Amino acid sequence: MDALLVVINIIAFLLLIGALLFLKQRNVKFSHRVMIGLVLGLFFGAGLQLIYGVDGTVITNTMDWISIVGSGFVRLLQMIVMPLVFISILGAFAKMDVKEKFLKSGIKIIALLLGTTAIAAVIGISAALIFNLDASSLNLGEAENERALSLESTASEIEDQTLPQQLVSLLPANPFLDFTGDRATSTIAVVLFAIFMGFSFVRLMQRNPESGEKIRTGIIALNDWVMQLVKIILALTPYGILAIMASTVATSNFQAIYDLGLFVVASYAALLTMYLVHLLLIGLTGLNPLQYFKKTAEALLFAFTSRSSAGTLPLNIQTQRTRLGVPASIANFSGSFGLSIGQNGCAGIYPAMLGIMIAPAAGVEINAQFVITLIAVTVIASLGIAGVGGGATFAAIIVLSTMNLPIALAAVLISIEPLIDMGRTAVNVSGSMTAGTITAKTNRSLDKDVYDERRYDELTAEA
Repeated sequence: MDALLVVINIIAFLLLIGALLFLKQRNVKFSHRVMIGLVLGLFFGAGLQLIYGVDGTVITNTMDWISIVGSGFVRLLQMIVMPLVFISILGAFAKMDVKEKFLKSGIKIIALLLGTTAIAAVIGISAALIFNLDASSLNLGEAENERALSLESTASEIEDQTLPQQLVSLLPANPFLDFTGDRATSTIAVVLFAIFMGFSFVRLMQRNPESGEKIRTGIIALNDWVMQLVKIILALTPYGILAIMASTVATSNFQAIYDLGLFVVASYAALLTMYLVHLLLIGLTGLNPLQYFKKTAEALLFAFTSRSSAGTLPLNIQTQRTRLGVPASIANFSGSFGLSIGQNGCAGIYPAMLGIMIAPAAGVEINAQFVITLIAVTVIASLGIAGVGGGATFAAIIVLSTMNLPIALAAVLISIEPLIDMGRTAVNVSGSMTAGTITAKTNRSLDKDVYDERRYDELTAEA
């Protein structure tokens, strides 16, 4: 009987896929199909949980099949991360105007990313204090205990290194190994390798323009090739989002969400506040924040539903270039740097909130010295955070272990992790786009006409 119910559920899911394909044939906008996929997945997942419960065999077996689409889509996004980051940065150097100064723009972008992360940490700390979050009364369930053991194992590896050693580990000793994503810091290592390659390209252009032009042509051609691959994968977004949302809702423990509801509310209050800070910073440069809100909404929606900063990179760069008027080089740099440096949501707000939340359980007094240290450690730990799933956990492990706080208590949040991660990812991407926009504006290279244009083309994600 259970097998028959699973088959019926899969057929229902395939019918929803068919509905999205029909909308594509009817030339419904890509962004609209993504939103429809999100809503369909939400209701489909809720219906499955209502009928079968959260832990039933039917749900488990159904989600195994649906994950072929959902998890498969995420794995494809992970597949393109390293080549996309590498070629985006090299492409930025290849397309950079001779008069552009990379060092000036690069330092400004990194300063903005780290500066906003410091602000995010302050907001996270404030939210935890205002909502009086305290992990002392939390109990770990079976799943959380398993996660706690895993976190402690990972933390023990990190604790063996001093902070300076952790910073040195960001450097790419073997870039080919980092292209495999073997290390937790592989993304930043690939970014640094691409920067070194970019600098060598600039020197080659100065000393041997003929060879440099050949390399430039090759880089641009390779960039176009990779972007075609990206478009093929992004075209699958409506179906991937449908599966991801269905799985997330169907398997979510709403009792756990209710029990940890205060943390969820505090998290989203902090994330919303950080987004308002982004709009404020945009406004302080003399740009219209409402225009930024409207023009970045689609990319942020994708980030929210996919929970992947790296997967959002193509839309991030495209939004900056075609809607915000940011030059290609700055858009590529800010988008790529934002994957591994200063993620406001995952590496700023989240670990800072955990630090305040866990301190009372560890008998640590929350005073000015503790808060200042927590902010500093959070900013430093934000270097090298991966842009696809798990980055927030890695940041939390570094921060908590450096502050001598128990790692295991962070595992209690495993049941609500997907719900919070959606908002964190959107804030990460917004921080990246904010850094690019402000850098271009202060460099006087922003195309104001493009930014102020009320009508704009749809983001292209079709193969």
